[in-house]
Amino acid sequence: MPFPKFRLEKTGAPMWFRGLIPVITLVLTFILTSGLIIWGKANPFEAYYYFLIDPLAGRVSFLEVLVKSTPLILTGIAVTVAFVAGYYNIGAEGQLYAGALAAAWLGTVLEGVSTPVAILVMVSGGFIAGMIWALIPALLRVYLNVDEVVTTLLTNSIILFIISAILNGPWRDPQSGWPQSPEIAEAARLPQLAERSRLHFGFVIALVAVAVIWFILTRTGFGLKLRAVGLGKEGARFAGIQVKRTMLLAALISGGLAGIAGYVEVAGIQYHLIGELSPGYGYTGIIIATMGGLNALAVAASGLFFGLVETGAQTVSRALGVPVYLGEITQATMLLVILGMFLLQRYRIRRV
Repeated sequence: MPFPKFRLEKTGAPMWFRGLIPVITLVLTFILTSGLIIWGKANPFEAYYYFLIDPLAGRVSFLEVLVKSTPLILTGIAVTVAFVAGYYNIGAEGQLYAGALAAAWLGTVLEGVSTPVAILVMVSGGFIAGMIWALIPALLRVYLNVDEVVTTLLTNSIILFIISAILNGPWRDPQSGWPQSPEIAEAARLPQLAERSRLHFGFVIALVAVAVIWFILTRTGFGLKLRAVGLGKEGARFAGIQVKRTMLLAALISGGLAGIAGYVEVAGIQYHLIGELSPGYGYTGIIIATMGGLNALAVAASGLFFGLVETGAQTVSRALGVPVYLGEITQATMLLVILGMFLLQRYRIRRV
C-alpha cells in the first residue's frame, strides 16, 4: 500500500486560528517541557503551579515579576517597532548595552541635580545611545541593502567587547579590582515604587513606552506608514511613502527603546554597569514581540508573562529541585513553537 503524500499549500489562516496562536503556543510548550520535568523526578502539575501560580500569590514574588518584566517589555516593544516596518532588528541586546553604558556615565556626572531632571536626562541619554548603536546597521540596510539580521547580530558582540575593555580598563574598581563602573549618583537612581521590594520607576517608564508606541502604530499616519512598509515595500513606495526614510526611523526608534531598557537596569537595579547586566533580554524581546503578534498591548502582556516565567523558574527550583534553567528551556521551546504556529498561519498541509 503506497504511503500518502502531502504538500504545503500557501493560504491565509482563519481569524479564529490567529487569535488562538498564543493559547496553542502555551499548551504545546508546557506539554513539550513536561518530559524534562518528569526526567528531573518532579510532578509537572506541581512544577507548573510553582512556575506560574505561586509567584503571583505573594506580595514579594508578585512585585519581583514586575521587576523582571520591565526590561523585557522594553526590549519587546523595541523589537516590535522594527519588525512592524519589516526591519528585522536582532541587535536589541547590543542597543540595550549601549543605553546602559550611557546611563552609567551620565549617572556619575549628575550629582546634585534633582531626581526628575536626572530621569529625563538619563532616559534621553539611553535612548540616544541606543539609536546611535542602531544607526550603522540601519544605514547599511537602507542604502546598501546589507542584511540587517547579520549586521545587528554582529554589533551585539562588538558592544560587549567595548564594554569589557572599559570595565577592565578605566572603570575598573581600584579597591577590589572588580570590572564594574563607578556607582551612579543617588539622584540618578530610579525611585522605588514599593517598600521592601526592587520594583522601581522603570516599570512606569516601560508602560509609558508601550502606550506611546501603541498610539503611534494604531492612531497616527506615521504608524500607518510603518505598517505599510512592513507589509510590502514596493506597494508602499507606489503609494508615495518614503520607504528608506521610514525604515531608518523604525530602526532608530527600536534601538532607542532598547537603550532605555539598559538605562532602567543600571538606574533601577544595579546602580553601576557590569558585563553581565543582561541575561539575554534583547534576544528574549524577539520572542516576546513575536508572541504578542507585534501588537503593543499584547507585547506588554507577553513581557509580563515572561517576567512570570523568569520568577517562576527560580521558585520551582527552590521548591522541587528542578534546575533553574527550566525557564530558559521554556523560552527556547516557546520560540520554536511560535515559529511553527506562524508557519501554519501562512500554510496548510494538504494531502495529494
